[in-house]
Amino acid sequence: MSTEDFIIREIEPRDNSQIAKVIRSVLIEFGVPKVGTAYEDKATDEMYENFQKSTSVYYVIEHKKKIVGGVGIAQLDNYEGNVCELQKMYFLPITRGKGLGSKLINTCLNKAKSLGYESCYLETMPYMDAAKALYKKNGFVNLEKPIGNTGHYSCNVWMIKKL
Repeated sequence: MSTEDFIIREIEPRDNSQIAKVIRSVLIEFGVPKVGTAYEDKATDEMYENFQKSTSVYYVIEHKKKIVGGVGIAQLDNYEGNVCELQKMYFLPITRGKGLGSKLINTCLNKAKSLGYESCYLETMPYMDAAKALYKKNGFVNLEKPIGNTGHYSCNVWMIKKL
């Protein structure tokens, strides 16, 4: 299966239920707590609506008319400054190991630059080794403590990249 079998595009209203299933499925797969994470976020069920600001965008990966992953950027909550957050990056197993993560991150970072952001921040879990390796490979560096306040207190790995 080649990467040509996967379509990267901006989210549409009809994608909401499918991307919510992807997000929760990946969280369960990795044994992530359901409290203090995206699992319980109301936003997880309204992804299209939540990324309709002029300062945000969410991309999905479609495979054979099914949503199999996604990631977006938005202004970092409760932070003064030109920093966006890489948000809700989740991929089903079918998408992994094909370079799609880097492709999607770069799509987001290019969009962030065009929107005038200076840096991109993210939060993840300590045991998400493949994700942390992917972020490092794409130029993100670890921070000692969080910036802003996303409300995801169960995420205790913080990273940032200058754009």
